[in-house]
Amino acid sequence: MKTSFARDHEFVPASHESPLDPGVWKKVLFSQADLSAGVVQMVNWARLGAGKHFASHYHEDMQEVFIILQGEAHLQIGTDRVVLRRGDAIRIDPHEVHRMSNPGTDDVEYVVFGVSSGVGGRTVVMGEE
Repeated sequence: MKTSFARDHEFVPASHESPLDPGVWKKVLFSQADLSAGVVQMVNWARLGAGKHFASHYHEDMQEVFIILQGEAHLQIGTDRVVLRRGDAIRIDPHEVHRMSNPGTDDVEYVVFGVSSGVGGRTVVMGEE
């Protein structure tokens, strides 16, 4: 697991922009060195309803990156707990059991993408706590 809080990163001009007058500014949440080599398996825009959670699970062959667009997400990764807000991101590695919950009154919206090394791993659901 690696967490990237938006507040810890400054906006910088995108590499294709003039540094003197950029049109696009970016925050680098994760770089190539932070991610597994492999194939992007999925890119999802997801919504977790107020008071809801998804089941604890892990992926045998997929690293996932979650980027929070709206709301406050509470994640448990193994024994670690982290709270993510708009602009925050987290990388979850293969075999790390994870669960997201939304204790708030508004939906959490997030983008998640998965990178697979291509060895054909499964998603393993741990069940409800």
